[in-house]
Amino acid sequence: MNRETIRDTFGASSMNTRKALRALGLVVLIALVAPFVVTAVPQVVGADASYVVLSSSMSPAIHAGDVVVVNDVPAGDIEEGDVITFQPPAGHQLADVNRVTHRVVGVTSQDGERHFRTKGDANEEADRALVPASNVEGRVLFHIPYIGRVVSFAQSSLGLLLLVVVPGALLVVSELYDLYVAATKD
Repeated sequence: MNRETIRDTFGASSMNTRKALRALGLVVLIALVAPFVVTAVPQVVGADASYVVLSSSMSPAIHAGDVVVVNDVPAGDIEEGDVITFQPPAGHQLADVNRVTHRVVGVTSQDGERHFRTKGDANEEADRALVPASNVEGRVLFHIPYIGRVVSFAQSSLGLLLLVVVPGALLVVSELYDLYVAATKD
């Protein structure tokens, strides 16, 4: 083998390696960004809403800091064993919480409306109050582990500062520096 053959061989190999690394980088970027896109716009996967889970009452299936992706379904389609997200009714032990995600452990009819007995998987007993169908936000389609922690952090003052304000300020400083260098170059 002469030098040209070796250079051509290693040059092509180096080019293929760079292409492979770029493709790998793109796959990793998509894998990192996709859960946030699904959380922000659940309609991209055919769901209706997404919520950050704040407690571990559904562990080990769903933990605090996970995001549940919820699909609006007719009350008649919800069965025992389904995991639903709902607004707690008056008399519910979690009535001061905006939304709850628990498993349906019983279905009943009361005053002509379907009601659900719910229970967190980690809880010893079922929830005190029945959940009327009108309070159900939807059935959990799937959940995304850990993403809710990042979403919650991003919604905090510190998160806004670190994820929006600081990068924005650095971008402005970088652009001003580039303009300064371009103006003083001549």
